[in-house]
Amino acid sequence: MRYKANEPTTFAEGATLEEKIIAALRTVYDPEIPVNIYDLGLIYAIKTDDLGSVTLNMTLTSPHCPVAESLPAQVECAVKAIEDVTNVTVNLVWDPPWDKERMSDEAKLILDMY
Repeated sequence: MRYKANEPTTFAEGATLEEKIIAALRTVYDPEIPVNIYDLGLIYAIKTDDLGSVTLNMTLTSPHCPVAESLPAQVECAVKAIEDVTNVTVNLVWDPPWDKERMSDEAKLILDMY
């Protein structure tokens, strides 16, 4: 499933804000990789406050990634679509550099990287 701006993400009943954010992040994919950005390990930090403000630190698989301009905006849109979220800041960071060890076991399996 690819992220679609007009397609709402469904959440488990009673989900926390962080769980909702993770669910929304799992709808966003790098167009060249068939794994969502959360399971790829591109999200380094999720910070929220009581007012619904969200700050995300994310990276890309490479500084030369062709979606470096568009992917952070997709992340922002996906998280902004959550009802409890009032503001989203996405910081693109390069330290530490991404490596395959940041991937979930499921992502490694899908990409045959064990």
